[in-house]
Formats: sequence, C-alpha cells, structure tokens
Amino acid sequence: MTGSILIVDDEKGQRDILTAILHKEGYRIGAVSGAREALEQLESKEYDLILTDLKMQGMSGMELLEKVLAENPQQCIVMMTAHGTVDSAVEAMKKGAFDYLEKPLEREDLLLTLQRAFEHIMLLRENRLLHKKLEETMTVSTIIGDHPKIREVFRIITKIAPTASTVLIYGESGTGKELVARAVHDQSPRKDRPFFAINCAAIPDTLMESELFGHEKGAFTGASSREIGLFEAADGGTVFLDEIGEMNVAMQAKLLRAIQEKEIRRVGGKVNIPVDVRIISATNRDLEAEIKKGTFREDLFYRLNVMRINLPPLRERGNDIATLADFFVKKYGSASGQQVRGFSKPALKLLMDYTWPGNVRQLESVIERGILMAEHDYIQPEDLPAEIHEEATLSGRLPFEFPPEGISIEELERELILKAMDRTGWIIAKAAPLLGMSYKTLQYRLEKFGIEKP
Repeated sequence: MTGSILIVDDEKGQRDILTAILHKEGYRIGAVSGAREALEQLESKEYDLILTDLKMQGMSGMELLEKVLAENPQQCIVMMTAHGTVDSAVEAMKKGAFDYLEKPLEREDLLLTLQRAFEHIMLLRENRLLHKKLEETMTVSTIIGDHPKIREVFRIITKIAPTASTVLIYGESGTGKELVARAVHDQSPRKDRPFFAINCAAIPDTLMESELFGHEKGAFTGASSREIGLFEAADGGTVFLDEIGEMNVAMQAKLLRAIQEKEIRRVGGKVNIPVDVRIISATNRDLEAEIKKGTFREDLFYRLNVMRINLPPLRERGNDIATLADFFVKKYGSASGQQVRGFSKPALKLLMDYTWPGNVRQLESVIERGILMAEHDYIQPEDLPAEIHEEATLSGRLPFEFPPEGISIEELERELILKAMDRTGWIIAKAAPLLGMSYKTLQYRLEKFGIEKP
C-alpha cells in the first residue's frame, strides 16, 4: 500500500508507534503534536489521509476536522478516540470524517481501516476522472485515408507513440489534429490512462491557468471549492493542447515551467504537485514566424516540437475525398434512417473538384446536409450547398488549359485570391463568396500567402 498520512496526536509515544507501524507498511508519514501544527503543515504539503486524535490540548480534533473540510471537502480524515468519547467520534463522522478508531489501537483494526480509506480515496479519484471524460464533447473516429501523405502520418504515429516525447501537430483547421493526438495516445503505454483535450483559443486568458492547473477555494471570485485542473486529472496520461499558438506569452511561461519541472501549482495554492503527463499540442499557425513577432516563446517551441507531425489539407489528398465522403454517408445515413447509398457521378465530381477550405470537418458537414436533403438513393448536385457550386462555376470559367508540366495548387490558389480581391475592390466580404470561402477562411488565406492591398 502506498499513500501519504499525516498523524496528529499530542502524545509523542503514540506518534512514534504509529509512525513505525505505518512506515513499515509502505506509507509516507508526517507527524505533528497538535491541530494548529497540522494546519500549518497542510499549507505547504498535501496528504492523502489525516489520522488525528479527537481530544488534544489547544485545538481539538473536531475543530481540525471542520477547518480542513471547509477548505478541502474531499480530504479523507480518520479520528482516534479514547474510551468514553465514541459519541463525539460518531458526530465527527456525521460532519465528514471517514471513520474512527477506538484507543488503545489494535494493529489489525488500524491497517484494515486505512486500507478501506485508501480504497475510498482511489474511488473518488476515478469518479472525478470519469466525470471529466463525460464532459469531453469531441467524438473519436478512425483516421481514414490512403494518400501517401496520410500513410506517412500513420508511420510517424506508430514510430513515436511508444515514447514519452512531446508532439507538435501542424495542420489547417479541420484536418483532424485531435484524431491524430488520440491515435498517438491510444498506441502508447499511457492508453489506459486519461486523455484530455483543451482548445486554447476557446478559453479566456484569465481562466486558462485554472483550467490547466486547477485552483484552491477562494483563489478568485467564484472559486467556492478546490478544483483540480487537467494536468492533475490526467496524471499518467496525455494532455492535448489544441491551437497552442493562441496561448498568451505569460501563460506560455507557466506551461514551460510545468513541462520542465514536471509539477504544477494550483491557482492560489502554495504546494507544488508532481504530475506525469505527456503533452501533445497542435496549431494552424507558423510558430517560427510567431517567435520572430515575439508572440510565442522560443524555449517553449523547442520543448513542444521534439516530434513533429504535418497534416496535409484535404485538397492535397486526392481520392481520400471520395473515401471519406463514402465513410460519412454510411455514418450519417444509418444514424438518420435515410436510405442514401452514395453519390451520383456529377455530385462526386463536384466534391472532388472543390478545394475544401474547412477540410475534413467541412466535408463531414456537407455530407450530413446532403443526406438530409437527398430525395433519392444517391446524393445529387442539388443536394450540395451553394459554395460547392459557386467554386465549380468559377473554376469552369478559368481561361486556361493545364500545361504539360502541371501547376502548383498553392500558386493557383494565390492567383485566384488576388483576382477575386482585385475584382471586388479588396473587400473581403465580397471576395469570399466568389471563392466559395467564408470571411474567416479568406482572411486566413490572405495572411498565409502574405497578400496585402497594394
């Protein structure tokens, strides 16, 4: 049995005997002579269980119980009581003590009670982890594709999964970065431990530290109780930090320290808590460019970028578009009860020719919509959204033939964006529909290609 116990008793002989017995059983022991000393000790160190006498000089064990549970309702406390004060011990259990032992203590009763107490502690921790998992909103599905670029991603995942190294995943929004992170976790020795994901762009700067590292009661307005963060909850497992490039510089420094020292401190806390987590992060930003701008720490980048995975955009994956589309037809067709079997040839051609600025996530949404709109066994062009048709119409008017040596998709995309911006007087809101893009996607493409108004 392992775990830490704080013994609180004003009789030195009793403390020494308990320390010797429990240390021999493998417990990590702290011992103090009174309740006030115990409270001071708890300010700088955490214990899994407190074993305290009920009657002591100065502050009683009952007062200690009330003060500790007010700060940490999850703390496990076992009372020790002399003959004649059992009623008080029962009262202590009503106030939150786990159990009580009657003095003089019997060794077997002591060890059995502590064993049950630690089983209770482990159950509470497992319940908290399960609760966290239930809060996860992302679904897990198989990574699908046979394009050489995706096969290379599979190869890297298999190579790096068994290690403990940090991983940085690069890819545009919607390419499946979280699925890759989960695949790394599921093939690692940590697969039976928790996997928690957080989108750094979705959490306000003021709450990010609490979300990752937890907080103590009263640490800030609204902190009515102690809460553990993702790092502590995922101990032994994996934390996935999506959109890491959105994290502010001050929080980057705290993250770097947690990675280097392998320990965290809750907001408002005074105790450093060891944690063992693997960090997988992801971004659609050029972090090396952000380093030059001063918006991303270079030292953190090198800590995160030990192993790197580059996810290709959907438009570069060729026939994977059709493979994924077929997968989503089966997924949403069976879920909705619609008897859709696939795509007509014109509809499939539209899907294959589209540039998919939202990548796999957008394709999934389009297929789900197509199934709901379909009136036949096969999805037809009219079942697809307007942006698919608009891009096809625009590309159908392009005044050139493919040269024998081929073309660069990126250069073509850049030229199309320039033409659309010129035509609309450099108004993004007007140019985006011409390109079949959302305002935000076109804004991202302008930044990506470094396109600025002349």
